[in-house]
Amino acid sequence: MRRSVRMHAAMSNLYARDLDRNPANHAPLTPLSLLARTADVWPDHPSVIHGGRRYTWGETYERCRRLASALAKHGIGAGDTVAVMLSNTPEMVEAHFGVPMCGAVLNTLNTRLDAEALAFMLGHGEAKVLVTDTEFAPVARKALEMTPMKSLVIDVADPEGPNADDPAARLGSTDYEAFLAGGDPAYAWKLPADEWDAISLNYTSGTTGNPKGVVYHHRGALLNAVSNIVDWAMPRHSVYLWTLPMFHCNGWCFAWTMAANAGTNVCLRRVEAKAMLDAIRKHRVTHYCGAPIVHSMLIHAPAEWRQGIDHKVSGLVAAAAPPAAMIEGMERIGFDLTHVYGLTETYGPASVCAKHAAWSGLDIGARTERNGRQGVRYTLEEGMTVMDPVTMTPVPRDGETMGEIMFRGNITMKGYLKNSKATAEAFAGGWFHSGDLAVLQPDGYVKIKDRSKDVIISGGENISSLEVEDVLYRHPAVLAAAVVAQPDPRWGETPRAFVELKPGSTVTADELNAHCRAHLASFKVPKGYEFGELPKTSTGKIQKFVLREKAKSAAAIE
Repeated sequence: MRRSVRMHAAMSNLYARDLDRNPANHAPLTPLSLLARTADVWPDHPSVIHGGRRYTWGETYERCRRLASALAKHGIGAGDTVAVMLSNTPEMVEAHFGVPMCGAVLNTLNTRLDAEALAFMLGHGEAKVLVTDTEFAPVARKALEMTPMKSLVIDVADPEGPNADDPAARLGSTDYEAFLAGGDPAYAWKLPADEWDAISLNYTSGTTGNPKGVVYHHRGALLNAVSNIVDWAMPRHSVYLWTLPMFHCNGWCFAWTMAANAGTNVCLRRVEAKAMLDAIRKHRVTHYCGAPIVHSMLIHAPAEWRQGIDHKVSGLVAAAAPPAAMIEGMERIGFDLTHVYGLTETYGPASVCAKHAAWSGLDIGARTERNGRQGVRYTLEEGMTVMDPVTMTPVPRDGETMGEIMFRGNITMKGYLKNSKATAEAFAGGWFHSGDLAVLQPDGYVKIKDRSKDVIISGGENISSLEVEDVLYRHPAVLAAAVVAQPDPRWGETPRAFVELKPGSTVTADELNAHCRAHLASFKVPKGYEFGELPKTSTGKIQKFVLREKAKSAAAIE
């Protein structure tokens, strides 16, 4: 009965009759097409710069096809996982195209993880190949010993990195350049059979238990790559500095973005303020991305390091809520900052604080408030809102009613690899649940209040750790700050602050306490302060789970 109804509906629709998909009018969306087009239109334009190495888009396309061909010759094909443990180097750019060109799935590994975590990922993802930089040979060797998977191992000896000439750092049967030499530069790669096919596998940080494997598809990868250009208003042939690790959400899809942009990738193995500023000056870098700590490094760098940078530099910052002091600081040194927000599960950024011309007439404090919001959905994301996670109804646009940020659309993961339970929970009610608590402001912009796990409940009152941190960041001696809940016998929980000071600066706990009392209700003021370098992930995010354990230990002593 249902079939006949559907057939009747199709026959009654004038535009459904004899107008079918065919190779002439339909092709699966994939970022691989972006590289092919740019290599055809701008073959001689610089594609990648790394130390003394220079490639054009024509050369990069050939190298990617060689990689795909060589992998195919070794039996790698549809649905096979190719893991890479690489820094931001040309080989990492090439892997983003060469691996999926043969139908395989790219798994970029976090280079700062321990051997046990890496072994889990190699095993869970069933990696058939591991491409690894000689710098990471010690941990990669241990990881390989800990997994039963027998992978083809390919060594990358980057002249700009350590151990490039050390035979003991070679783990595989071949090195990358020799492997490429066996590939065909005219390899006839094919579009994916379905744009829903997996293109990459990214593991979450996994602060408790094993990390989850987030699967991206070709369609989402292309759409987010293009949205990056549209929502950042990137001009053609932009020059992009790789300060963001390409292993993190595939570098927020910017490896694919730069192919669409026909721009230039400037590689950087280590994120250091002087190296960044030197590269910006030398190559006239126009765009870069990073966590708040990356931008703070530039703000607090000696002024002479920035001398000679006389062109517009645009930065993307992503965090649950970037500190207002950091946004103001970037404006004062003349860098144009845009705030984006997203998660591993949304291909990196899936929302942007889209700027309005009228904001430029506001004072710096008001501009900072506007530009520090998580904003609105990316151009090619279907939906982003704040909902009550129980009733699944949107909260009012009153700037006060809290709910959970949720996404839906093409820039959302396929799901978690081999974890249907977690996938179902993440997509409950037809939306992806971010776990971030926020409000909707009257103009429809989203403003995060906290991670659900970071809200401090003190005497029945909810305290946003982000609100307290924002006040701490405004103290001139503070470089970085994190606030977590500390168990308290009377109040249940109270805020405890962990503070990293700027080089050469000093401040006491009493002084910080007075600063906080001047800007916060008394119950929100931290009940304790600890000074020292904050633990951070490889992408610059502060590891609050480490600080929570410290707070518990402090509470037990006190």
